[in-house]
Amino acid sequence: MLLNNINLPSSVTIKEVGPRDGLQNENQFIQTEDKIQWINMLSETGLSYIEITSFVNPKWIPQLADALQVAKSINRYKNVTYAALVPNERGLEGALEANVDEVAVFMSASESHNLKNINKSINDTFPILKPVIQEALAAGKTVRGYVSTVFGCPYEGAVSADAVLTVADELFTLGIQELSLGDTIGVANPKQVEEVLLEVLSRFPKERLAMHFHNTRGTALANVLVALNLGISNFDSALGGLGGCPYAPGASGNLATDDLHYMLENMGIKTGINRDQLLNAALFIEGKIGKLLPSHTMQTERGKNCT
Repeated sequence: MLLNNINLPSSVTIKEVGPRDGLQNENQFIQTEDKIQWINMLSETGLSYIEITSFVNPKWIPQLADALQVAKSINRYKNVTYAALVPNERGLEGALEANVDEVAVFMSASESHNLKNINKSINDTFPILKPVIQEALAAGKTVRGYVSTVFGCPYEGAVSADAVLTVADELFTLGIQELSLGDTIGVANPKQVEEVLLEVLSRFPKERLAMHFHNTRGTALANVLVALNLGISNFDSALGGLGGCPYAPGASGNLATDDLHYMLENMGIKTGINRDQLLNAALFIEGKIGKLLPSHTMQTERGKNCT
């Protein structure tokens, strides 16, 4: 298909998940005040959505043990949605105390990953999420659902579209307003993305879907292009390509916000994000994690003085 014939949206919402999905896999603890400052810098970039933390048990993700303090201490910008991942009712208590704007619940499309990630079967997960979703909605919050391992599982391999649809059906029935489809281990290819999305779009409107790609094998932006052509205009990403899943071996490297932003803006698709401020925020967190960010954009920035 010729690129000129692709039906691209005029604008896209980039949902920054770096402070949660990006940092959760970092071994070196990032100081609370640095997390707060980084989120404040992200708020100044023009991003309209930032997932700031996760209210999970600290023993599972020690990096985010300061969730409540972070959420209570950041500067709130009126045009930014501040979201947090919530696994259960106890986590919801913290999220509501912190007054986040959106609650995100999560589960997997594959049984093995769900057991490893949540310690419950898929069928046993729904009763846990139901009161979380209902209570969040009753509190005036929007609710988002994540489905992991949509395109492949580290334990089971291929995952059927029917398995994805079963989970998606139940989550929408429970009341979520948006569903993010995750390529948790970065195995998806453009043809597969098209096949799965056509199945999902036959059941649910494109406005209620988002894509969460990992760049583990270098296919994330190609997969974004396929999703764009099918009408998807919401994409999760982490600045600099931070992160991965602690329960999916080898799942390093979220799609980098800076790489996604570069591609979209140069294709004439508006994001509302200021590139200079975005790169400043990337440089800041790079200095705090103590290692170089893997995104192509950051590598290019470092190489500008090369001859």
